[in-house]
Amino acid sequence: MERDLSGDEGMATVEYALVTVAAAGFAGLLVVILKSNEVRGLLLGILRGALGG
Repeated sequence: MERDLSGDEGMATVEYALVTVAAAGFAGLLVVILKSNEVRGLLLGILRGALGG
């Protein structure tokens, strides 16, 4: 029994894997950005303004 390797079988799995890797990379970058003091101060200022404090 021969397999036809010309089809797109398994492409969805590869696409899900690529999206997962990209999302993990983006999450890592977001963590690095949010740990900076400048961004933290900016976010705290926005929250204080929104809460009327």
